[in-house]
Amino acid sequence: MPRIGVVTFPGSLDDHDALRAVKLCGAEAVPLWHGSDSIDGVDAIILPGGFSYGDYLRCGAIARFSPVMDTVIDAAKKGLPVLGICNGFQLLCEAHLLDGAMIRNVDQHFICRDERLRVESIDTTWTCGFTKGQEIVITLKNGEGNYQAAPETLKRLEDNAQVVFRYLDNPNGSANDIAGITNEHGNVVGLMPHPEHNVEALTGASLDGRRFFESLIQFLTARA
Repeated sequence: MPRIGVVTFPGSLDDHDALRAVKLCGAEAVPLWHGSDSIDGVDAIILPGGFSYGDYLRCGAIARFSPVMDTVIDAAKKGLPVLGICNGFQLLCEAHLLDGAMIRNVDQHFICRDERLRVESIDTTWTCGFTKGQEIVITLKNGEGNYQAAPETLKRLEDNAQVVFRYLDNPNGSANDIAGITNEHGNVVGLMPHPEHNVEALTGASLDGRRFFESLIQFLTARA
């Protein structure tokens, strides 16, 4: 059974949601602590959303220097699958595992709603179970989800098919309607919406979030 680690940072509130999503989708969920440099031999890592560690400076800026992050960065560069959700996406950008940065939403308001996305790339460890062009509904909740990058960076992301998800109704001003991106190797993915909130019919508007975790399990099983 694949072992998927979920890192808890000070102020985390979606780490247990991510751990539950991993279990529901058929993998072993492994809690990891930001203050340790060990990732406990896991097969993949999730940097969850919902933490506030150092947000007074810039989202993800302080968390980047947690001891676990140096280990995560090294492992990701060697091919370990990593998913960053919301604050986790911001953290991946701060760690330079993904390009670009997040700024305040264009209307300066916190957004919490079910969001329609289009799957743009299935060539990643976290999206291989989707269909290209598929439309999904995933919960969105953020105040600083406005993804921006230099024009040349945006062009490279588009040309290299590194845009993984796009908003169908852009809620926060993100450049090119980008909701999520990947690195060049497809093992690191970051997105603002929260797939861990769309794994149970009782609490989610869809079950589309399951496909993220099932995609990873499918990838790891095929590789074993």
